[in-house]
Amino acid sequence: MLTASCHCGAVRLEVDEAPRTLTDCNCSICRRYGTLWGYYTRRSARVVSPAGAMSAYVWGDRRLEFYHCNTCGCVTHWENVEKGPESRVGLNARLLEPDAIASVRVRRLDGASTWKYLDEDG
Repeated sequence: MLTASCHCGAVRLEVDEAPRTLTDCNCSICRRYGTLWGYYTRRSARVVSPAGAMSAYVWGDRRLEFYHCNTCGCVTHWENVEKGPESRVGLNARLLEPDAIASVRVRRLDGASTWKYLDEDG
């Protein structure tokens, strides 16, 4: 099991394994957050935090909730607004220990314009 944590430790996320790939997106919010997203299902990513430790930010088409810690401000993850056990969760992989993702391929996504991956097989 891998554990990701915000800076102060109030919000933790647990996953069974490292993501297969990471996404570096350049859309207006991701480039400002400076995140690397690892994708999981809601069933396979567990959020561990006390009540009131996180807040969500929803914008644009209102389909995603971006969560951050209310104490230290770290962006922890995003979830679909319409939640189900198989809905996607984007874990901010920068909150994992660096060794846990050192060998994971990072793909660049042009979320600012084309919504296509910019690498050779995207």
